[in-house]
Amino acid sequence: MATDPTPARLTARGARTRDRIVTAAADLMFVRGVGATTLDDILDASGVSKSQLYRHFANKDQIVRAVIGLMGERVIQREQDALGRVSTLAALRRWRDALVQNNALRHGAYGCALGSLASEVADHDDVARRSLMALFTEWEDLLAAAIRRLQDNGTLRSDAPVDELAIGLLGAVQGGYLLAQTARDVTPMATSIDMALRHIESYSAS
Repeated sequence: MATDPTPARLTARGARTRDRIVTAAADLMFVRGVGATTLDDILDASGVSKSQLYRHFANKDQIVRAVIGLMGERVIQREQDALGRVSTLAALRRWRDALVQNNALRHGAYGCALGSLASEVADHDDVARRSLMALFTEWEDLLAAAIRRLQDNGTLRSDAPVDELAIGLLGAVQGGYLLAQTARDVTPMATSIDMALRHIESYSAS
């Protein structure tokens, strides 16, 4: 199984150069996709030389894996900030509203950063696939923790299948992103998540 070598300890300057490369690659791949982003594109966008790029990354696959790490950090931090405060059904709805409204700023274009990466790399890079699987699991765990708080505080019944509800909700989010991306309209995303939320609300203790 292919794995990336452990990187050498970087100087502060080297770390800044590497960050510029990864950030530029992430921005390009989010908009264009992995396949349509070339090493030359990354060089132009980051402003580094070819020798500097190859000092940090042996090939494009290694850059993609670094991009997954950066995008995953951004997405999981966003979800931690949003879901960590959820303790009511109304708060869960506000989380939904924020996701949909944020995606509406781009008319649904580009989709979910993690979902888009998964669709392009999961079939040919097992290292990248496992990294993405771990990130989706972390996101699912955040959703499960929020739903479990609703159960613990009596909002949801004790028989609510927390883990299954979390998987269903994450699936609705990812499917919604894809439909919105195709339609250039967030309405399918809103509808998809709303269906999952109504299923969660069907376990309401009241």
